[in-house]
Amino acid sequence: MNVLITGGTGSLGKALASKLVERSDVSKVMIFSRDELKQHDMRDMFRGCAKLRWMLGDVRDLDRVKRAFHGVDYVIHAAALKQVPAAEYNPFEFVKTNVLGSQNVVEAAIDCGVRRVIALSTDKASSPINLYGATKLCADKLFIDGNNYCDKTTRMAVVRYGNVIGSRGSVIPVFKALVDGGAHLLPVTSMDMTRFWISLGEAADFVLECLLNKMTGGETFIPKIPSGKMSDLVKAFGLGHYELGLRPGEKMHEEMIPEHLGMQTVDHGDCYAIEPSWYVSKNTKSAMGRGFSYNSQTNENWLSVDDFKRIIEEV
Repeated sequence: MNVLITGGTGSLGKALASKLVERSDVSKVMIFSRDELKQHDMRDMFRGCAKLRWMLGDVRDLDRVKRAFHGVDYVIHAAALKQVPAAEYNPFEFVKTNVLGSQNVVEAAIDCGVRRVIALSTDKASSPINLYGATKLCADKLFIDGNNYCDKTTRMAVVRYGNVIGSRGSVIPVFKALVDGGAHLLPVTSMDMTRFWISLGEAADFVLECLLNKMTGGETFIPKIPSGKMSDLVKAFGLGHYELGLRPGEKMHEEMIPEHLGMQTVDHGDCYAIEPSWYVSKNTKSAMGRGFSYNSQTNENWLSVDDFKRIIEEV
């Protein structure tokens, strides 16, 4: 099978590529992204790997996306603009990439007969209060309800998870860089803040499991992962801190399943799946029920200070 990753030069794209090229059932892994320097650097990382192909292009360009999707069996859509403050200042650009770009991926996948598409979402798409989250919620709905435009050839689903430990922009590498630079205080938005946490390897494994084995079309898959307190993360670094206050569009706690979707949420053991409205009625007996939500503050699974210390050493 041939797999294409949009935004494939990012942290998760590299992790996914590493796992896919090791699979005997994968013939080609195509990296589709707009940054030639990042592709150059990634080629150096995978030097000699015959399965990888490199495609320059932007998801904003429908014709280029269609050309790239010819002969592709599976698509992992990871391309997005992601920084919350940047979205508040540059809203038009985020709409063009995250919303219109996602529509292009949906249309190209249908027109080119791609078998399965899985789009990467974020906890910020659940009950969004910032523009980034709003664009990702809109993108999620395009992939979920885009199944209504498909014949039996193409199926699409979504994966949603929390903060990826060690990814570009993640707070732990930022803090480590400050410590290495001699900082004695860490800048914190709020010590009361909580977040969901997942490792890069776990995120990649979950995406592939949903793409290759779990999805039938229209689901939003959410892994069961631990929460962590910002206060415990700071304690793990062993330094003092100063508080900056919440940034525009930033939440104190994150959720991945809002209460109003509890009736559409099914427990799959290692994860939850929000099922689309058009077939949720078939699964009402197994649904989590009215009032269920999945929130980083009310989560039952928590990282300790020692857990954070171990993670810091591994990043």
